[in-house]
Amino acid sequence: MGGAVSAGEDNDELIDNLKEAQYIRTELVEQAFRAIDRADYYLEEFKDNAYKDLAWKHGNIHLSAPCIYSEVMEALDLQPGLSFLNLGSGTGYLSSMVGLILGPFGVNHGVELHSDVIEYAKQKLDFFIKTSDSFDKFEFCEPSFVTGNCLEISPDCTQYDRVYCGAGVQKEHEDYMKNLLKVGGILVMPLEEKLTKITRTGPSAWETKKILAVSFAPLIQPNHADSGKSRLVHLPPVAVRSLQDLARIAIRGTIKKIIHQETMSKNGNGLKNPPRFKRRRVRRRRMETIVFLDKEVFASRISNPSDDNNNCEDIEDERREEEETKPSELKPDPPVNFLREK
Repeated sequence: MGGAVSAGEDNDELIDNLKEAQYIRTELVEQAFRAIDRADYYLEEFKDNAYKDLAWKHGNIHLSAPCIYSEVMEALDLQPGLSFLNLGSGTGYLSSMVGLILGPFGVNHGVELHSDVIEYAKQKLDFFIKTSDSFDKFEFCEPSFVTGNCLEISPDCTQYDRVYCGAGVQKEHEDYMKNLLKVGGILVMPLEEKLTKITRTGPSAWETKKILAVSFAPLIQPNHADSGKSRLVHLPPVAVRSLQDLARIAIRGTIKKIIHQETMSKNGNGLKNPPRFKRRRVRRRRMETIVFLDKEVFASRISNPSDDNNNCEDIEDERREEEETKPSELKPDPPVNFLREK
């Protein structure tokens, strides 16, 4: 799947192309896509293809095309504080973008069948937290991943506000997926070759909308041949935050506000050096007078005694203005991550 938009030279250009093609339509989704570089989730030898609108698969590692992820993010209608379940969480790329929107009081869980992919996702998450400036610019809801088949989730698990399934869902599993939703929740999944958005409007009422045609590998059916019984997947419990966590969130928020205020006051309400309006000067030119007498022409120049003084004054004014503008034309200092320093 993919190929709906042109490839970009970097992550920002890819996002620009997705916006132009109307795959990204809201500011929250755009900010999340720009904050996480898609190439960081590729293996080093495949990063040349990171900014193409194409899916990528290597062994068990898989990333959907950017146009698919952007449609999914828009359809989920994410808001801070919601709970999110990612079925087939893979590299954690989508879960991390969702976490930037959910904020510190959201819930962000993922279920992945392959244990090696879980380890890969944890490495990428750790790299993002330790190295990315975006981690300091957002209040992040860190995803938690568990290993198992998403068709074997324990029936006593909590329900979620938002659910996404990254594999093709067979018709017989549609009701199973719907039951993972709270009332008012949104489920996005590939169903019968269509990316489908299902909204739970009541205990037994649903609204269904087909978004676009897609082609996904089908969900892998549980295999009970070894043990003869199902191995239930237990999702992480939704726990009340500790006092330490709440204090950390409050301290981070306070530091961010202080840094923002310092930056605003330093830059003059966030504006860069305002353009200087030059005083418009009228130069006095020497006036020539032409006199016609019969067949002869006489040209005379009428000079003003103040012309020479005016020219000197103009030159002096220009020199003074150049000196005044020099400091503002100096290169700005490189950006500093104040939050990490503090």
